[in-house]
Amino acid sequence: MFVDILIEKIKEKDNPSVVGLDPKIEYVPSFIKEDMYKEHGKNSKGVAQAILLFNKYIIDAVYDIVPAVKPQLAYYEMYGLEGMKAFYETCKYAKEKGLLVIADGKRNDIGSTAQCYSSAYLGKTDIDEGISESVFDADALTVNPYLGVDGIKPFIDDCIKYNKGIFVLVKTSNKSSGQLQDLLTQEGRSIYEVVAEYVESWGASVKGKYGYSSVGAVVGATYPNQAKILRKILKSSYILVPGYGAQGGTARDVVHSFNYDGLGAIVNASRSIMCAYKSEQWKDLYSEEKFYEASRAEAIRMRDDINGALHNTK
Repeated sequence: MFVDILIEKIKEKDNPSVVGLDPKIEYVPSFIKEDMYKEHGKNSKGVAQAILLFNKYIIDAVYDIVPAVKPQLAYYEMYGLEGMKAFYETCKYAKEKGLLVIADGKRNDIGSTAQCYSSAYLGKTDIDEGISESVFDADALTVNPYLGVDGIKPFIDDCIKYNKGIFVLVKTSNKSSGQLQDLLTQEGRSIYEVVAEYVESWGASVKGKYGYSSVGAVVGATYPNQAKILRKILKSSYILVPGYGAQGGTARDVVHSFNYDGLGAIVNASRSIMCAYKSEQWKDLYSEEKFYEASRAEAIRMRDDINGALHNTK
């Protein structure tokens, strides 16, 4: 079961963090860009190949430290077919290195269309009678609950059938999330609390041996007070926590998404790790050519920061 594998990798590496692979071409060091542009041209293919090589360097630098990576689909889709090839190859390479892959696509639609999304990222796509293929074969996918359970059920079915996971948007890290998510219902509960209750019930059929479900939730690090409330509702849901680092979330903020057993959450950082070589903390220690060493150093710092905060709450 996905959640059991995730927990075991977290325990093995003593690290509840995930590296987000959300690359823009301006994040990529010039020596990689120049080589790829020379080989493929200054076009979408050149950009996509530069991003793929950049991702591979980072994966090589962190695969023994972190349990998972989280590529954000939008950063690949904007380069069209070549970008999606880079996404596919990034996922494949990360899995070869023993990492779990959480595809961050926030997918959802009506039931039949949701099934197509689920087949593409979690399940298998039918080719002919008795023949099917895994396409992107991610280990987990972020999904949007706005269409209700009929847009979620296909993903849950594939979680059960293929040992995959989903993370449902509950309280996102962006500034305007409250425009909808903080609205109060007639019962006096916020929308995010209602969604959390649904997530907890949706995940009841996919609980693993540690008591957690492969149907998880997304709760931003930038809203620690809401995280306290949601942790009480999401008793068996694993929480994916975006917003640490560049978005302003701190280790003290993210601890509210964890349970007393030290489990229950996995924290994502993207830009602060990918662009560590440009940061004030690491730029004087690592040259652009050694950007991946800065990424590794930042991943270790993040791990120790979160573990230290968790230790202090016990």
